[in-house]
Amino acid sequence: MARGAARPSVSEIFRVLFRHYGPQHWWPGETPFEIVVGAILTQNTAWTNVEKALARLQAAGALTVETMEALPEAELAGLIRSSGYYNQKAKKLRRFLWYLRERHGGSLERMFSTGTAQLRRELLALPGIGEETADSIMLYGGGHAVFVVDAYTRRILGRHGLLAEKASYREIQERLQRAVRPAAAIYNEFHALLVAVGKQHCLRGSPRCAGCPLERFPHRTE
Repeated sequence: MARGAARPSVSEIFRVLFRHYGPQHWWPGETPFEIVVGAILTQNTAWTNVEKALARLQAAGALTVETMEALPEAELAGLIRSSGYYNQKAKKLRRFLWYLRERHGGSLERMFSTGTAQLRRELLALPGIGEETADSIMLYGGGHAVFVVDAYTRRILGRHGLLAEKASYREIQERLQRAVRPAAAIYNEFHALLVAVGKQHCLRGSPRCAGCPLERFPHRTE
């Protein structure tokens, strides 16, 4: 625990991380559809495994709505095998494509033009799409101003005493959205910065506090 230092505010954490790391240019993806697919594939796996799956989809010419719709489910599952749980994820992708076609005429542009609250309800109604995935699709794919809460968010802010131990996803999201300017670009950058410090310093098992940009603030190490 750092001594003699005041507990940081959420906005101060953002400023310190941004000064330290700079812009993160996250989420990696050339098109909104690739971002949607990546958000679904990254469930329960490392991003490196998702990158392999996206590369195979790209090589097969299957990273557009139309070409993926034309793929048999078994073939789609084979292409995304590296992402793990590939049969389940193929079903999730097919279900998303069905929803996109039925509700929005197959147009991501039309889908993302839906109001934020309504679109979030629609995505959460799809099997296998939880809050983190829905918000990742909306923020990174469509530029909706929603903060994505993940394990890094909980761990870093929890260790710095800024979250109740059993705070819900929605409670954490609302806290963060009140703390910083309500803009998709800010939410995007802040989430990416939390991921950066989480991967380099605030590890789940043995945090590497030495050299962490947040080291000077009071924090737990468990």
